[in-house]
Amino acid sequence: MALRDYLVGEIAEDAVDGLLTRREALRRLALLGVSATAAGALLAACSDDDDGDGSSSSSSSTTSTTELPVLEATIRIPGPAGELTAAYAASPDPVASVLVVHENRGLTPHFVDLVRRFADEGHSALCVDLVSAEGGTAALDEGAVQAALANAPLDRVLGDLRAGIDELVARAPEVPIAVVGFCFGGGMTWNLLDAGDDRVVAAVPFYGPAPDAPDFTGVRAAVLGIYASEDDRVNASRDRAAAALAAAGVVHEIKTFDGVDHAFFNDTGQRYDKAAADEAWELTLNWIVDHT
Repeated sequence: MALRDYLVGEIAEDAVDGLLTRREALRRLALLGVSATAAGALLAACSDDDDGDGSSSSSSSTTSTTELPVLEATIRIPGPAGELTAAYAASPDPVASVLVVHENRGLTPHFVDLVRRFADEGHSALCVDLVSAEGGTAALDEGAVQAALANAPLDRVLGDLRAGIDELVARAPEVPIAVVGFCFGGGMTWNLLDAGDDRVVAAVPFYGPAPDAPDFTGVRAAVLGIYASEDDRVNASRDRAAAALAAAGVVHEIKTFDGVDHAFFNDTGQRYDKAAADEAWELTLNWIVDHT
């Protein structure tokens, strides 16, 4: 699944689930280059596939900019085409260094907090703001962040992620590297594996779309793929990812959580499921420890 198509589908799904108003969904789809006619047809088609009426109960279109906490953990790092903003938290004696890859809403406070949570568990962690080139998440509204990610060349995003790994290695040269990504970031985790980086020894993509024809030959990382049973759109690529891992002889496990939907791990979102999120967190931590 092309990541731009994935982001288009994500906006439509959020509208159908009542997380966005129709008006805001149309605005965001327009930012991604979808015509008004095509956007209307897409929302209608998604509504027909849903048990509900596709209307939104939300009173806010979520167009305000995202304010990031002012933390010492917010740093600037060198990137392939200029400085990048990142959230960073250090563990005094890290077991692993974790590159966290954010969702399609950018480097939100949830991901700043997640970096801290990893550090509290003994892993230094860093999350690169993948719209740094457009001014950063804090300077944009959610729709603009999604459009920026959709329009960013894959090579640019992968280069920014590798810059994050470079920074982690520079700070702790002997510490193994893990990558954990969510939603769009889960997809980018799969793409990073597909592109190859033998510094990564453990990876946990959460409900991320796999590339159309993944080739994991030579992948060093042990991979834990986490999915949600109600997330049909992303689950369409689950078997493809698993088959590619098996064909390449990659150590891997696929875990699908029953009765939960896409983004169930994010405790700031309306699809959050605490029981599943807690279990997935423990699985992730154990996977990193066992494979680094």
